[in-house]
Amino acid sequence: MATVFISKSQVSLPQSLHPCLPLTALAPMQDVTNKWFMKVIAHYGSPDYFFTEYFRVNDTSRLNPHILAAITENDTDRPVFAQMIGESIPDLVRTAKELCRYNIAGVDLNMGCPAPRIYRKNVGGGLLREPEKVERILGELRSAVNDRPLTVKMRVGFENTNNFYQILDIINSHSIDLLSLHGRTVKDMYHGAVKYDLIAEAVKRVHCPVLANGNINSATTAVEVLSQTGAAGVMVGRWAIGNPWLFHQIRQVLQGEQITPIPLVEVRDYIDRLWQTPTASTIPERSRIGYIKMFLNYIALSVDTEGHFLRLMRQTQTEVELFTLCDHVLLGDPTKTLALAPSLSV
Repeated sequence: MATVFISKSQVSLPQSLHPCLPLTALAPMQDVTNKWFMKVIAHYGSPDYFFTEYFRVNDTSRLNPHILAAITENDTDRPVFAQMIGESIPDLVRTAKELCRYNIAGVDLNMGCPAPRIYRKNVGGGLLREPEKVERILGELRSAVNDRPLTVKMRVGFENTNNFYQILDIINSHSIDLLSLHGRTVKDMYHGAVKYDLIAEAVKRVHCPVLANGNINSATTAVEVLSQTGAAGVMVGRWAIGNPWLFHQIRQVLQGEQITPIPLVEVRDYIDRLWQTPTASTIPERSRIGYIKMFLNYIALSVDTEGHFLRLMRQTQTEVELFTLCDHVLLGDPTKTLALAPSLSV
C-alpha cells in the first residue's frame, strides 16, 4: 500500500488517525460540510482530514462567519483545511493570510468546482484552462503560506486533459503539500468513468501525496482505487453523505477486517442527528425539510438501491410525512442493513 511522501521542501501534513494506513479525507461540499455535518460524521468514524466549504474570494470578500465556525468551533479533534475559491491574486493572498491566523491545518485552493455558475467566472474548475494563471496564483500563495500546508483540489482538466501534465509540473514547482485529484474533467461533472489511470500518472509525477477522488462509493472501492493508483489516500464526498460509516469501513478493510453491517435503525438515528442541528428551532419547517432532503437524496440510495424510498421521500411535504416514511422503511425490519455499494470494475 502506498505511504505518504513528504519532500524536504514541503511542510509536514497533520498527523493522521492511523499513521500506518493510507489517508482518508471528507471532500469539501458546498452547503454540506459545515461544522455540524463534520460533527455528525465524526460520531460515526472520522476521516483523517476535513475540508471546509469554500470561502469565496474577491475584492470585497470577507471571511464567511458560517464557514469559519467549522474551524473555530470544531470539536471533532481532527485537522480542518480551509478552502478558498477565486482568481484575484491579491485577494487570494490576503484571504490566505487571514485564514492562517486561525487554527487551520492548511490552506486549500479550489481548482475543480464543476458548477457552470462558478467556472464561468474563471474560478474553481475554470482555472484549469489557464495554466499561466495557475502558475502565478500558486507562486504568490506559496510565498504567503509558508508555515503550514498549501494544498490543491483539482480535476484532470476542463473539457479535456491537454493541460494536465503542465499543471502537475506547476504544482511541483511551487512545493504544494497535498493534491486532491478528482479523476473527471470539469465538463464531466459527476458523470462518466473516473480516470483513475490519470490519478496514477499524477502520483508518479508530483512530489507530494495525492488523494484519489471520484466515485469512491464503498470501502472495497477505496482499497481498489488505492491499489490501482498508488495514491497516498482517498477523498470521499457524496458517498459519505449516504454512508457516514464509510471512513471506519475503509479502515476495517485496510486492516483485513470484515465490514460491520449497519442496521437500518442506525440509519434512522443518523437522519435524526442531521435533522437536529443547533439552529433547527429557528428555521421554517419547509426549509428544514428541503435541507434534510438534500442528504436523503444520497441516504435513500444506500438504503434502497432500486429507488423506491428515494421516490417516496421526494413526494413528502411535511415533517410528519417525511419521518413517518423513514420509520416505515428503516424501522420495519430490524434484520435489514445498509447496502454496500458495488466494487469498482477495473
